Amino acid sequence: MIGYVTLGTNDLAKSTAYYDALLALFGAKRGWESEKFISWTTGAGAPMLFVIKPADGQPATVGNGTMVALAATSKEQVSQVHAKALSLGSKDEGAVGPRGDNFYAGYFRDLDGNKLCIFYIS
Repeated sequence: MIGYVTLGTNDLAKSTAYYDALLALFGAKRGWESEKFISWTTGAGAPMLFVIKPADGQPATVGNGTMVALAATSKEQVSQVHAKALSLGSKDEGAVGPRGDNFYAGYFRDLDGNKLCIFYIS
């Protein structure tokens, strides 16, 4: 259902290095690139994640209540991705752990303040 998600950035080079390292843990590779955006995907037809400079030329800002959730294949991958995000300079927004009976997740903010969740449903 979701084709792609865009996250605004004020420093494309810094965001690109961050997401190259983080999304490699999913096996994602760069897709489309331009001077204004970079995208990553796990394959043809799979959803894409973009970091992008806003089209209106104004600074990128974080949406209140906006969050992107990345699906993990295991609880171990949740821990691995969350730890990697923090090692890359992310701010912790919720430690890895269970949230209810079947939902296991960790939350963090990227270098531009965008909120992300890494989760696994068993």
